[in-house]
Amino acid sequence: MTHPLAGHFAVEDSARRLRAYRYVVERTLRALGGWIALTPELSAKLLLGRHVWDLARHCDAFGRRLPELRAPAQVSEPASAGVVLLMDALEAPEAPGETVERLVGVYDVLKPHLLAVYRDHLARANAVFEPPTRLMLARCIEDEARHVAAGAVILRHLAATPELAERAARRRRGLEALLAAAGGVAGEGLPAAPAPEPPAGDAADEARELIRLERGVAAWPLPAGLEATLREFGAALARPDADGVRRWLVPGCAWEAAAAALGGAAFATHRVVALARVGAHRLVKLRLDGPGGTAVVQSRWVAGDDGWRVAAVEVVRREAAALPGR
Repeated sequence: MTHPLAGHFAVEDSARRLRAYRYVVERTLRALGGWIALTPELSAKLLLGRHVWDLARHCDAFGRRLPELRAPAQVSEPASAGVVLLMDALEAPEAPGETVERLVGVYDVLKPHLLAVYRDHLARANAVFEPPTRLMLARCIEDEARHVAAGAVILRHLAATPELAERAARRRRGLEALLAAAGGVAGEGLPAAPAPEPPAGDAADEARELIRLERGVAAWPLPAGLEATLREFGAALARPDADGVRRWLVPGCAWEAAAAALGGAAFATHRVVALARVGAHRLVKLRLDGPGGTAVVQSRWVAGDDGWRVAAVEVVRREAAALPGR
C-alpha cells in the first residue's frame, strides 16, 4: 500500500510545473486581451473578454503559490523551447479575418490540453501535504472546463462553412503537432485527453447568449417573471415614481445616487437595450427617452421567494434634452 505521505512531486518539481503553467497562461491572457480589439465578431470578442479575467486569476494564483514551494513569487518559465514555439504560433493570427484560427488555437488545442494536464496533476497531488495546490487546480479545472465548452459552441457558430471548417482543421493539426513536439506545456508528454463532454448548461447558455447578441435581438431571453417586472420597474423610472422604484429593490439597495443622476426628469418610453447573465443574476440596461432627455439605467436582478428584485442600480449614461435649434 502506498504510504499517505508519499508524493509524486518533489517541492522543486511542483514549483517547476507551476512556473510552466504560469508561462503558458500568462501568454494566453495577454494574447486574448490583444485580440479583443482585432476581432470583429461580437460573440468571439465577448468570449475572449470574459475569459481574460479568469486566466489572470489563474496566473496570479500560480505565482502566489510559488514562495510556499521555496521559489520566487510570480515567475514564469517555459518547460521547453518547444513550448515557446507553440505559444508563438498560437499568438500569430492577428488579421481581422483570422478569428477562427485564433479560437481554434485557444479553445480547441491549448485549453483542452491544459484541462487534461491540470486533471492529471490533481490526481497525483498528495492530499495530505498539497491541499493548497489541489484547491488551486480544482478551481482552474472548473474554469477551463467552462471555457472549453463555451469556446466549442462559438467555434461551431463561426466555422459553419466547409471552407472555414477546413481552415479550423488545418490550424488544429499544425498546433497539435507543435504541442506534441514540445512534450506538452509541462514538458512531460501529453496526458490522455478527456472524453468529449456535452457543454455544461451554464457554459452553453452563456455562449448562446453571446451569439444572440451578435445576431441582434428581436426579443430578449428574459427568465419567467422578469419581463413583466421590468415593465413595471421601467414605468416607475420613467414617470418618475420613487416609491414604485423602491418596491422592486432588495433591502439595503442604494437608490439615492441613481435618483439624483436622473434629477426627477420624466421620460416617455423605456426599453431593454442590453441583458447579460452572471451566474444566477441578470444585468439589465434600460434606456429611457423623452422630454427629460435620455438615460441608461443598469440594474442587477436576483430571484428570490418574492420574485425578481434589484440588488444594485446605477445610471450609466445621462444626456439632457437638446435645446431647440441645437
